[in-house]
Amino acid sequence: NLETYQCDRILSVNTVWTRAIAFAPSRSSDDHFLVGCLDENILGLWHVNTGQLLTTFEGHTAQIWSVVFSPDGQTLASSSRDRTVKLWDVATGQCLETLLGHTRDVCSVAFSADEIGLATGGDDLTARVWDVNTGECTAILAGHQGSVQSVVYSPDSFTIASGSEDETIRIWDIKTARCLKMLRADRPYEGMNIAGVTGMAEAQKLTLKQLGAVENDIL
Repeated sequence: NLETYQCDRILSVNTVWTRAIAFAPSRSSDDHFLVGCLDENILGLWHVNTGQLLTTFEGHTAQIWSVVFSPDGQTLASSSRDRTVKLWDVATGQCLETLLGHTRDVCSVAFSADEIGLATGGDDLTARVWDVNTGECTAILAGHQGSVQSVVYSPDSFTIASGSEDETIRIWDIKTARCLKMLRADRPYEGMNIAGVTGMAEAQKLTLKQLGAVENDIL
């Protein structure tokens, strides 16, 4: 309760780690629903006001990393270490579609505002765009040098932002799969040229490069 800062309710789960959790779009103050990991590869849907477990979603074969509701609250999307993304019917708990394409863990998932598109990011260094109605992968967004840990649509559903372990955020045009912009905060030694520096071990040079230094020969 944000007014009293008191815990209103504890929802019991079977797993040690609860890595994925999401609120459903709220229709009224008396109907709040929450989905989260009941076990590492099983999702549960709770009625928050009563604490009752309403539905389970079973089908993933490994740890679930991310879960999100569609804007209308009728569909769930979940991503997993099993390299799949699954779409679920919230009312029945049935799997509607399994999206295949990522070659490693799928870390993140996001619906577009128009509910037609789905974006995912994975350990295979790509973000992908999917047609929710057909299950088809419509674009592969490649360019990151590290795992794509987060994806999000712009409000108009025309662009996607992806966040990666390579310390960058990339903005993508969905139709062309082109990277429009790369965002990265300056690192401590950004742009420092260490070419010709003596008395430095290769391991030290590598560390400086990871912190932004470059090694460009001066002509």
